[in-house]
Amino acid sequence: MKFGVVVFPGSNCDRDMIEALKINLNQEVIELWHKDKDLSMFSTDDCIVLPGGFSYGDYLRCGAIAKFSPMMQSVIEFANKGGKVLGVCNGFQILCESGLLPGVLLRNSEQQFVCKNVFIKETASNETGTANSAPLCIPVAHGEGRYYADDATIEQLEMHRQIIYRYCDDSGKINPSANPNGAIHNIAGICNKERNVFGMMPHPERVCNPELGNEDGKKIFTHLFGIN
Repeated sequence: MKFGVVVFPGSNCDRDMIEALKINLNQEVIELWHKDKDLSMFSTDDCIVLPGGFSYGDYLRCGAIAKFSPMMQSVIEFANKGGKVLGVCNGFQILCESGLLPGVLLRNSEQQFVCKNVFIKETASNETGTANSAPLCIPVAHGEGRYYADDATIEQLEMHRQIIYRYCDDSGKINPSANPNGAIHNIAGICNKERNVFGMMPHPERVCNPELGNEDGKKIFTHLFGIN
């Protein structure tokens, strides 16, 4: 499997993602510039990653300008053909703005930037709909991470098992006190109906290095893409 990591003006987690994939997960990685369009070196078995950061300074809305970049037009076409796409933090915001995922990421409920370790729980896998119930400790760092969608959209997400991660406490219990940003139904990550586009606010790439004392991020990539 091959990964492409898109770099936008204002991206600041692209190096973390590239290092985690290349060094900690032993994957082939190609860096992609937002002004380019060519994805011909990727097949639908591969994955394009939209990393965290502040694309275009988060002007207008987070991800609102990035969705118009030449590369994003190619990413949308790639996803519509069945290619895998992962958006983390700002990348999740871009996926929602681009229409590849439903819903929106709003300002955190406390109106403050949140940067800390949180626990999340797998609630559905990309293929089988089953989940590993053990909570994962993954950091978050965002000011606009409060996932929201209307009731009809939430109903569809629940029906098709598209909610892949929820915020929980260290014992795996999903409750309001474990929610760092006020996201509806404690939603930390979702996927599309076809299960090839994934978005999440927590940063798995930051916890893949054994020297940091936490490799829970690797379990995210295993869960979504079957890599170790």
